[in-house]
Amino acid sequence: MKIAFLSHLDLNLYLFRLPIMEALVKQGHEVFAICPRGDKFEEFEKYSVQAIEYKIQRQSLNPFKELKTIRNIFKVIKPLQLDILQNFTAKPNIYGSIAGHLAKVPMIVNAVTGLGSFYISETKKAKAIKIVMEKLYKEANKRVNFVIFQNSDDMSYFIEKKLVTKEKAVLIKSSGIDTKKFIATPTEKNEKVVVLMVARAIWHKGIKEYYRAAEILKEKSIEFILIGDTDEGNHSCAPKEFLQSGYVKWLGHRDDIKEQVNKCDIFVLPSYREGVPRTLLEATSMSKPIVTTDTVGCREVVDDGVNGFLVPLYDSKLLAIRVLELANDEALRRTMGRKGRAKAVNEFDVGIVVNKYLEVYKRSIDGSS
Repeated sequence: MKIAFLSHLDLNLYLFRLPIMEALVKQGHEVFAICPRGDKFEEFEKYSVQAIEYKIQRQSLNPFKELKTIRNIFKVIKPLQLDILQNFTAKPNIYGSIAGHLAKVPMIVNAVTGLGSFYISETKKAKAIKIVMEKLYKEANKRVNFVIFQNSDDMSYFIEKKLVTKEKAVLIKSSGIDTKKFIATPTEKNEKVVVLMVARAIWHKGIKEYYRAAEILKEKSIEFILIGDTDEGNHSCAPKEFLQSGYVKWLGHRDDIKEQVNKCDIFVLPSYREGVPRTLLEATSMSKPIVTTDTVGCREVVDDGVNGFLVPLYDSKLLAIRVLELANDEALRRTMGRKGRAKAVNEFDVGIVVNKYLEVYKRSIDGSS
């Protein structure tokens, strides 16, 4: 069978979808990565996956340019005579559904990996875009066989808003994590309790709340660290002046994330909304207790009081209280870390996620879709 994976970033496919592609190649299928050319574009060949380029303007809202993107996708996929088209993220989901339908692809699958900042922001522009996106999603999902969701909140929302039928909705939590790779190794004990947050430096990730919690606990023997670069094109980007102030040590971009997570004592992510955050999966797989927000995506990873704590959105004070509770109780940190590791292995291991995707495709292979 011929199976193509469509995304707006080659990096997205390379980092999060490659295990599914590899599994399909091992089964003898012909696999394509359809994406704009980036740093990882040439890497797919090493895994016997053929990369094919198409053009897309990620930030564009111009309807004429969007129609051109649909045409670009159609021109790429039509000659391939695909059996399955798997789309990822908003624009590829919508445009890929239309292009795939026009190309008469027998099975089209969308994957909603999160709903993005338009579902956080309360500006008039964000609300208007949200309305348009939902109308487009509703039409696009009429043309697909299945829609995969990474968290139960987003799936329930789509079903309730009639953006997808219940029969087409499939829940596959997260993109998976290689729990054999992300496993804690012995390190020297930190002089202070180290609290780590890894995220793009944007307000929607809870940057302000994290810095405020650090200020509340400034007299305690706790070191707060933030890893993550700024995102200058994002309207929610935190200024460098803010990031370099206060009681948080901002390290910017780092390539040694795994090592940094391994060295920390507590992992924090006060995000406003997620799909299922990769950083939380890495941290829980590496036996780290977590403090995160009781919000979409984050609560999929943390069972409150079991492998970490859930706190309300925007609540810096309770965030600080929960961090301090863990900082003062090493035994609790170990217990929560151990339970988190078990949850990662049993629910989020990449092998489990890959098998669930293959089960969806098998419905097409067996002719039961």
